[in-house]
Amino acid sequence: MINNDILRRIRFVFDYSNAKMINIFSQANVEMSSEQIIALLKKEDEEGYQACNDTLMCQFLDGLIINNRGLKPGAEVPTPLKQLTNNLMFKKLRVALEMREEDILATLALADFAMTKSELGALFRSPTHKNYKPCGDQVLRNFVKGLSIKHRGK
Repeated sequence: MINNDILRRIRFVFDYSNAKMINIFSQANVEMSSEQIIALLKKEDEEGYQACNDTLMCQFLDGLIINNRGLKPGAEVPTPLKQLTNNLMFKKLRVALEMREEDILATLALADFAMTKSELGALFRSPTHKNYKPCGDQVLRNFVKGLSIKHRGK
């Protein structure tokens, strides 16, 4: 999925203001201005659009985790990944929102998307594991849609 789209959807789901978005980025040691946030939230065909690369998206998700859960004692802000897959994005959202398998399956069900526990578990495995499965855009999109229904209603 396009990182900017996920960023826009997460902002909508939790009704984050520009100031809140700046604060989330700052949790991961990234300084952002209101203008930069606005540029990231624009659609591709809008003037002033700025693409959100994988590193920046990773920093946002790490900031969201730190904002919601805090850092473990003695831990430092993680180094951002250069390449972010849908699986890693899904995993970071799960950690940030402190969701268990049952919570995720219920959230997906809100978006009329059925998935079994074993299918879900395959998405969170190491890429080197024999039962690893890449997370498709449809799964991630429906998860965020389910979050939207859960937190904002239909």
